[in-house]
Order: sequence, then C-alpha cells, then structure tokens
Amino acid sequence: MKLDNMLDYMKRVTMDSSDFVLLADYVPGIIQEIRYYSTYNFIGDRIDGYEEPCALLTREAARALKMVANEANVLGYRLKIFDTYRPARAVRHFVLWGIEDLDLRMKPYFYPDLEKQELFVKGYIASQSSHSRGSTVDLTLFDMRTGKEVDMGSPFDMFSVVSHPDYKGITEEQYENRMMLRSLMEKSGFAPIDCEWWHFTLRDEPFPDTYFDFPVSPSSLRR
Repeated sequence: MKLDNMLDYMKRVTMDSSDFVLLADYVPGIIQEIRYYSTYNFIGDRIDGYEEPCALLTREAARALKMVANEANVLGYRLKIFDTYRPARAVRHFVLWGIEDLDLRMKPYFYPDLEKQELFVKGYIASQSSHSRGSTVDLTLFDMRTGKEVDMGSPFDMFSVVSHPDYKGITEEQYENRMMLRSLMEKSGFAPIDCEWWHFTLRDEPFPDTYFDFPVSPSSLRR
C-alpha cells in the first residue's frame, strides 16, 4: 500500500463499537465456528484481536442476517458462521504473515496450489478488508435433517479457483447449494464476491468508509 493510501486508511480506523451487536442476540439459533479464534485457519495461529469465539456485526447487518436465518429455517437449514467483524489488527496480522516466507504450515490445507504472495495478488487476502467495516460475513448452511454442513464443493478459506461461486468443476448439487446460499443472502440485501462462495457484504452497509479495530469480545460492546 502506498504511503498516502496508508495514512488515509489509518485516519479512517476507529475503536468505536457503539453500533455493533452480538449476532447471537439477534439470531439465537446461529452456529458459530469462529475460525480466526482457533488455530485451524490458513495461518495456523489464533489471529490478533480475536479474544473470544463470538460473532459481532453492525446492528444493520445483524438484522438483515436474521431475515436470512428465518428464510433458511423454513427450508430446513441453519446458518453457520465462520467470521463476521474482523479487527484491523487481524488484517495486519495477515499481511505480516504474508511477508514471512518461511511459514507454510497450513499450505496443504488452504492454498495447496498457490504461493503465499499470490493470495494477495489474486485478491483472496486484502490489506484492507471489508470485514473490518463490520457488515461482512463468512458463512455456510447447516442441514438440520442430516446434522451436517451443506456440501459446497470446497471448504471455507480454500484459496483456489474451485471456491469461486460460479466454478463449474463441481457437482450439480454442490453448485445448486452455493446458489441457494447466494439467493438467500441476496434476497436480504447482501452482495457476493467473485472468488469466495462464503463471503457476503451488506449492500447498504452503514460504514462504507470506516474501519474498526476493537477486539472481538462481548466486553468490547457498549451495553
């Protein structure tokens, strides 16, 4: 990132959590597997800023996701969350990891066909993340009948062309599952991206130009 862009970005980073909520308060039946709190992620360590395994979102995004959850429940599914709000310090952790060429522990599981630097060049990891604006969510569907995640053709955070939502080298059922998730999210106001089937951002996000850096923890919220 150029120096001028970095300085502008830093001016737009805040610790103000006043418009954020615990997602579980809005969607009580939601399943949470916050990957960046655990060590099972593409880095292999707990990520900076993830102090507790909980999902935080802006109030507007949480309300919209509640509508998604209600629609999914009617169809026999629950929502399973991998990540929501991501502190700016977590994104810095990603960037610093990308500079350290020796750390390849998780390559076989998350980016087997790419070099680390390609993850940034190809847009899988950004130096400024929409997650830090508080209205982006990474999720999948959980089938209440089978008690398992719906088969989407690739796992969460698999950085590969196979994870592109419109990738046709998967089964018809897997593709239809991706399109079902996409349809549910778009119906409630979320927009997809072209390289990750699990990633959606609220179209009318309340903070399109602001990035947040308070820790992921219920204690960060003003009650």
